Amino acid sequence: MALPEYFKEELKQRCEIGEIISSYVNLKRRGKNLVGLCPFHNEKTPSFVVYPENGSFYCFGCNTGGDVISFVERVENLDYIEAVRFLAQRAGLAVPEDGVDDTMSKLRTRILEINREAARFFYRTLTQPEGRPGLEYLKRRGLDAQTIKHFGLGYAPDSGYALASCLKAKGYTSNEMVQSDMVRLSKNNRPYDRYRSRVMYPIFDLRGNVVAFGGRILTDEKPKYINTADTPVYHKSSGLFAMNFAKNAGTRQLILAEGYMDVIALHRAGFQNSIASLGTALTTEQANIIRRYADEVVICYDSDEAGQRATQRAIPILKKAGLSIRVITVPGNKDPDEFMRSFGKDGPLRFKALLEESGNDLEYRLRKVRDKYDIETDDGRVKYLQEAAEVVGFIDDKIAQDVYAGKLSRETGVSKEAILSMAEKAASRAAKQRKKEEIRSQQRVVGTESQVNPEKARHTKAAFAEENIIAYLFDHPDRSDALRREIPPEKFVTAWNRRVYETLLGKTIHGAVSISDFSEALSKDEMSELTRIIVQHRDAPPGWVDVQKSIGLIQTDGSNIKNASDEDVLKYMQQLRDQKNGGNE
Repeated sequence: MALPEYFKEELKQRCEIGEIISSYVNLKRRGKNLVGLCPFHNEKTPSFVVYPENGSFYCFGCNTGGDVISFVERVENLDYIEAVRFLAQRAGLAVPEDGVDDTMSKLRTRILEINREAARFFYRTLTQPEGRPGLEYLKRRGLDAQTIKHFGLGYAPDSGYALASCLKAKGYTSNEMVQSDMVRLSKNNRPYDRYRSRVMYPIFDLRGNVVAFGGRILTDEKPKYINTADTPVYHKSSGLFAMNFAKNAGTRQLILAEGYMDVIALHRAGFQNSIASLGTALTTEQANIIRRYADEVVICYDSDEAGQRATQRAIPILKKAGLSIRVITVPGNKDPDEFMRSFGKDGPLRFKALLEESGNDLEYRLRKVRDKYDIETDDGRVKYLQEAAEVVGFIDDKIAQDVYAGKLSRETGVSKEAILSMAEKAASRAAKQRKKEEIRSQQRVVGTESQVNPEKARHTKAAFAEENIIAYLFDHPDRSDALRREIPPEKFVTAWNRRVYETLLGKTIHGAVSISDFSEALSKDEMSELTRIIVQHRDAPPGWVDVQKSIGLIQTDGSNIKNASDEDVLKYMQQLRDQKNGGNE
């Protein structure tokens, strides 16, 4: 059963989309609209637009769109009902519960409860005889009781069934425990603990819920760490250790370390803006979350070979997210935890000095390239400059580019002009590659690769025509009866557009409609597709004459013409680019 209309209308009135989204995205006003960097993909130039007039948002870069509910679904990783509850709580509204299908929401709630109980269980175990190995390990690493409590550290006993039995006694089912990834099932379907004889590090989401765990073995057994797999409440690709603390540190700078103990050591030393990417290679999702809370990231990965490779992989991901970057290389092949312990009370001051002396990502990358070659030889100098020129070629600021080319010139004895020429050629090659990627992206925009409406690739003209009619009906709900007579839903060629059109005809009976009227019936991706249709027609809205032409195209496509010409598609792509450039003003 759907949520009552009166409730949805009240929620929409109280949750102004610009206000909600501005708590996640730095928005600036352009005319009637708001623009910012998209939180769902990496970009340097803002292409994310919020339309307060109709309560929608749309990104011209990644084609993500919808209303305030679908935004919260995406940004908070919630299902529809959970997003509604999230907004309702913020707005001070009670959600009518009768008839609401919240099966997944209830499962997520149960998993969060299981995780909370598990964290308490592991923490209690530290003070018991079976937890002594874990407590002794943490004390050897220099942790006191206050730090252990602050991070909720614990120990999983060797029993193999202790946690499963505890959770069962509290009323949790085997299925719920398995879904949480805290237990596994034996061949006899008996639940057993996934974590045994491991120090446990709970992972919190941004709202303070325990969503996952990392477990460290205390012997030479492999693997050294095991981590929670993806569950209904946790996705490894977006998890960040200690982000729940670091986001409140009062600075727009974050220190990105490699492991749990590194972050804990940095927090104890006063650097409470430290986080870790949970032992996995940094992902785009993690970078986008970091971008919400920081303008600058200081990478402080281990100084061994693996850590340096991870640093070089992380730099372009963070750059694409619009973050400025600095890099600390801890001396002596130490990690931050070892560094702090080796210098004792002087550790924080020494680390602060490293932080203040740290170079930007360009200096780091040039230094890493320099270390690969012997520039005393002609061959080594040529290879060094060829690779260094690619780094310099990516610098947007011409003055900075000139400065770094000058440094390379003094270092190698090659003229600055020659180095700048090499950098220009490298930048040209990169620009051509970006152009190819843009063309592929625009092809996705016009629907030739649409997952929501896959029939559009075979019936391009008809699909465009159907979108014209849908956009017209959104603006002219009073013409719904006339449209139904002129082109009933069964005449639509593509099934997805037919479904939207039919639903829209039903909703226009009650007058004006908005994007939010569809958020309960459509998935997040479908909401993006519908928003795209509305947004891309807003600057040149179709009239009744256009509707008549569209009906003719649909009838023609339905009989013998299956595809638009390349010229039609390219023309349409150009219109979309024009809208992107001009529609944000």
